Amino acid sequence: MKIKVMIVDDQVILSEGIKTVLATDEELDVIAVASDGVEALEKMEKEVPDVVLLDIRMPNMNGVVTTGEIKKRYPGVKVIMLTTFDDSDYILSAIAGGASGYLLKDISADSLISAVKNAYAGDTILPAKIAKKITDAAKMVTSDREIRLKKEYNLSDREVEIAIMIYEGFNNRQIASALNLSEGTARNYISAIYLKVGGENRSDAIVKMKKTLGG
Repeated sequence: MKIKVMIVDDQVILSEGIKTVLATDEELDVIAVASDGVEALEKMEKEVPDVVLLDIRMPNMNGVVTTGEIKKRYPGVKVIMLTTFDDSDYILSAIAGGASGYLLKDISADSLISAVKNAYAGDTILPAKIAKKITDAAKMVTSDREIRLKKEYNLSDREVEIAIMIYEGFNNRQIASALNLSEGTARNYISAIYLKVGGENRSDAIVKMKKTLGG
């Protein structure tokens, strides 16, 4: 069975180029092309894709908002953001919304095809440049937050970093990818944080951190 793909981009020439590239692979089937998030959601009511390639900057409904809506309505759909290198303001928001990864628009044809297949298989797609931006953003923790968490829960520097990422909505795989850790190591850190914070799960930990950070 082929992987069903939807392309969402307000630049028609780019959408057509991507469609042409994906059509060269027998395992992929582009079932729809949309020019913005509103049109994409309308088309998904008729046929739901497996993977959505989604531009970040679009009129009517941008990629971040669209990601949240797609994941709310169709949790199993994998969303890959199409981004330019200066879209850093959107990246963390899209992660929190459930995006499976990011592709830079200068990606090669072979890499694009592989990325779609890997996302469908459950992998997180993070080019090195994007991963660095996520890491840098994760490290931009205010000293006030660091001090509060360290003082309240006796967390190590690495635990503080990961705790903030949990608080901001990163899942385990995204934390591991952003910090260049194995998923097992990330889980170990996260379990230690739950223990120190006094929560049984992610939701409990976030509630307790919100109280500490005044969020």
